[in-house]
Amino acid sequence: QVQLAETGGGLVQAGGSLRLSCAASGRILSINVMEWYRQAPGKQRELVASINSEGSTKYTDPVKGRFSISRDNAKNTMYLQMNALKAEDTAVYYCYAIVRSPDYPLSSFQYWGQGTQVTVSS
Repeated sequence: QVQLAETGGGLVQAGGSLRLSCAASGRILSINVMEWYRQAPGKQRELVASINSEGSTKYTDPVKGRFSISRDNAKNTMYLQMNALKAEDTAVYYCYAIVRSPDYPLSSFQYWGQGTQVTVSS
């Protein structure tokens, strides 16, 4: 079993910064893709940023130039540096990962974190 734990959310004024972390723990052989999603009230969950095991990154257009995704493979941890925050960035941010376990090395499993609230006041 694998657990994903997000930390770093909170309340910040518009223009401010926050850094989210997502730590994966449990029986992990390798982690392929790690992603950040967010869900605002009344809206569908959307992909914010993605990073693969080689460090290649992708971003949704509204956060390009403001957010930066990174990961530390040795620590099984992913980060999201959020700068120049806007009110429309307010949402619950979720961590997602595709993980291979040593118990089932030929299979990959998807995991979600519990989410962390980010609130940007205007």
